Formats: sequence, C-alpha cells, structure tokens
Amino acid sequence: MTKNPMRIIFMGTPEFSVPVLDVLVEAGHEIAAVYCQPPRPAGRGKKDRPSPVQARAEALGLEVCHPVSLKSQAEQAAFAALKADIAVVVAYGLILPQAILDAPARGCLNIHASLLPRWRGAAPIHRAIMAGDKTTGVCIMQMEAGLDTGPVLLRRETPIEPGETTGALHDRLSEIGAAAIVDALEQLDRLPPEPQDEVGVTYAQKIDKSEARIDWAWRAAEVDRHIRGLSPFPGAWCEIDGQRLKFLASRPTSGCGTPGEVLDDALTIACGQGAVEILHLQRAGKGPQDKETFLRGFPIPKGTRL
Repeated sequence: MTKNPMRIIFMGTPEFSVPVLDVLVEAGHEIAAVYCQPPRPAGRGKKDRPSPVQARAEALGLEVCHPVSLKSQAEQAAFAALKADIAVVVAYGLILPQAILDAPARGCLNIHASLLPRWRGAAPIHRAIMAGDKTTGVCIMQMEAGLDTGPVLLRRETPIEPGETTGALHDRLSEIGAAAIVDALEQLDRLPPEPQDEVGVTYAQKIDKSEARIDWAWRAAEVDRHIRGLSPFPGAWCEIDGQRLKFLASRPTSGCGTPGEVLDDALTIACGQGAVEILHLQRAGKGPQDKETFLRGFPIPKGTRL
C-alpha cells in the first residue's frame, strides 16, 4: 500500500490500460472516476461493447465516464468538479484540451510505451519492432498540449526479445508501465522533470491497413520484422489462390529463390535476400494456428508463389 494515497482520475480504454488501473487500486489510491472511450459496436451482432477498461472499472465498482469529446464547457466543468490530485492517462484515445490538463491539482501523467523522444504518437510498439529497435520501454511523462512532448519523470527500459511480436511486447510493457506509475506517484516530489531532447525525435504513425501487405522483395530481416510488428493486428498478409493469409509469427532463415517462392514443405519463403520461416498464420474466417496444424488442413507445397 502506498504511503501517499492520491485522489486520481484514471483515463484509459484498451486492454493495455487495465493492469494500470488494477495496480492503482491495489496500491490504495482513491479513484475519483474512470474515463474511457464509449462502447463501440463489436462482434457478429455489432452490438455496443464496453471497452476493457470500462468492463474492469465497473467490476471494481468505480464511476465510469465515457464522453465522446472533452471540448465542451460542461464536460470540462464535470472533470474539474472531481477535484482530483492528479490524472493518470494511458492509451485513452482522446486529445486532452488545456482545461482538462490544468484541472487536477498536480496535472496529468501519461504512461507512454516507448523511450521518448523516440516513437511519439499512436503506435510506438508496432513501430519499434518494425524498425528493428533492440530496446524499448516505458516513460512516465508530464502531459502538455503537444503530442507526447512533455518532460519525462521516470523511464523503464527493456530489450525487445528475438522473435517477439507486438502482442507479446504489448503485454510486457503494460506490466512495466503499471509498476512504473506506482513508483512515480510514490516518488512524485523527488522526480525532476527531464525535458525531452529534440534530437532523436521520431513519430509512430497509426498503423494503416494498407501497410500490411508483405513485399517479398524486402530482405528477410525486414519481412520478419514486418510480420512480427503487425502481429496480431492488423496482421501482415499475402494471397494464395485468391485467399488472404495472415502471417503472425516468423523467423529469418537461410534460403534462396524468387521472392515469394515457397522453398520447402515447411513454409520457408524466399525474400529479396534470404528467407523467412512462417511459424503461425491464419486464414480468413479461421482462428490462428501453428504452421504444422495449418498445413495439415491447407497444404502449401514447395514451388508455390505467394
């Protein structure tokens, strides 16, 4: 339990944010309210489904707010009326107007899944893997009006493991961020804000589905990073006999052939330089499978061109 309990507004939406909410509650902080994105249509019936954070907050008996926007004076007044010591923001999904940033007595802290100033923006985990970064981490940052430009209070660095996908790294960074925010709140008065160096700034643009098609002319290392960086969503893909296949895990290997050529019966595929071995994949309308299971039901023989 914390020695310095605070009254916190928590702002987050996806699964990445849930462990953070849990540790704040477990540490003994008072959660004044939980802000998240409104329920969205999902599933075959397209019925409105609450976000992971909303579902968890309701299970914990916390007040939930999911405004479409925070720009109105009424929403800003309601936020200020909560009289929070601080707001903790992690993958919330809305831009915070200055009035919101200024409302909590000690401002707003953001948990960002990169080592700022590298990979400011929407998709830092995907972009780090796709770029071949060796390390990444989490920053606890004081929020200001710019996009992830605020001073950093605390950093936690971690290697990107060989073969790690965005999905696996996402889960690790979520846990690292949860532990880091508890430490940051406990030490808040002793953490000097570190301005971000403008040298080394990169932007993690939101992943567009149009990026996901695999270009087999790339080197094997690039194809492998593309597959792992887009796994599990949106999934790097190619077509065979008019059917779309998503590749979800891979590793570079030796091999030589025409780019896109299947080199053996174990789904080794030639690239512009070297080859990749596909480990997990998925057909449209089917669940993910390891390659052995997949190939028993959908053989892809040597010599096939993807």
